[in-house]
Amino acid sequence: MEIIWYGLSCFRLRGKEATVLTDPCPPSSGYNPGKPTADIVTISHPHENHSYRKGVAGSPRFIDSPGEYEIEGVFISGTPTYHDSKRGSDRGNNIAFVFEQENLSVCHLGDLGHTPTSAQVEEMAGVDVLLVPVGGHSTIDATAAAEVVALLEPKLVIPMHYKTPGSTLELEPLDRFLKEVGVSSYEAQPKLSITASSLPHEMQVVVLDCKQ
Repeated sequence: MEIIWYGLSCFRLRGKEATVLTDPCPPSSGYNPGKPTADIVTISHPHENHSYRKGVAGSPRFIDSPGEYEIEGVFISGTPTYHDSKRGSDRGNNIAFVFEQENLSVCHLGDLGHTPTSAQVEEMAGVDVLLVPVGGHSTIDATAAAEVVALLEPKLVIPMHYKTPGSTLELEPLDRFLKEVGVSSYEAQPKLSITASSLPHEMQVVVLDCKQ
C-alpha cells in the first residue's frame, strides 16, 4: 500500500485493487491536491475542508455515514465519534474510518475532538497504521493525540491536521505532538510504501511531506 498526504485530513491510500481518498480538501484551505482519482472517498464530517467532492476525479463511491462496507475488495468500518469533547454539541459528529486491504488495517480518525470511549477503542484497536489529528483548535490537541495513540497501539502513526506553511487554518505545529510521543528528530517522507511484512515491531511515527 502507498500512502500520500495532501494536507489537513486528506490522504490517498493506494492498494493493488482500489484507491481510497479521505476527506478531500478545497484550494481555499491552503492546499491544492489537484484532482486525484479514487475508487472510494470517505468523508468524516460535512465541513467544506473535509468534503470537497468535486476535487476528486473518476467515479468514486462516497461514504459519509457510519457502518460497514465492502467495496472493490476493501473492507471499511465507520465508527461514530464526535468533533468536540461535548458529545457533538459544539461542532457535531465525526466518523473514524478503518480500512482493511492487503492484510493491512489503516484507521483515519477524521476531525476527532475527544478521547474515544472504551467501546470506540474496541472497534478501532489493533490497527496497523493510525492517521491522527494533532493540531488542536478544531480537533484533539497534541497531548490528547498522544493519549489516543497509547489507547489504540498502532504500529505506525502518521500525524495530520497540523500547521504547515501552506495552511490557512489556525492550528498548532507538529513539534508539540512529536515531543509528547518522544520523537526528537525526523525526516519527512514524500510517501509511505508498506506491506504487512514490513511493519515495525514497535510503534514508529512517520511524518509525511504534504504533496501539492
